[in-house]
Amino acid sequence: MRPPHEPTACASRSSGSPPPSPKARLAELAATRKVIDGLTPPDHATAPAETATAYQRIVTTFNEHPGKVFRVRDLHEHLGLPTDDPSINVTPSRLERLVRQGLLEHPGRGRYQKRT
Repeated sequence: MRPPHEPTACASRSSGSPPPSPKARLAELAATRKVIDGLTPPDHATAPAETATAYQRIVTTFNEHPGKVFRVRDLHEHLGLPTDDPSINVTPSRLERLVRQGLLEHPGRGRYQKRT
């Protein structure tokens, strides 16, 4: 149940102003899209593909070495990725996601291996 102080959709229209026409609404949406596109960095479109590639590279590495236990830094070295702290910080969350999906095991603190 909604709290009594929340306005309803009908209450907002009862002020006497008619709802915007479909053409006016489409024009508003087009203007909003232009503003959002202007604020979005140019490389934003490539980010999901890069993330998918990162996950694929990780899974491929574990598939190629099914018995090996990797630490995050070792995995970065094996993949030829930077081993500085800011670069490494995102990898444990990716590995934990793969653990939750059942692809990897987490046998010890900071260690990951392919689930057998």
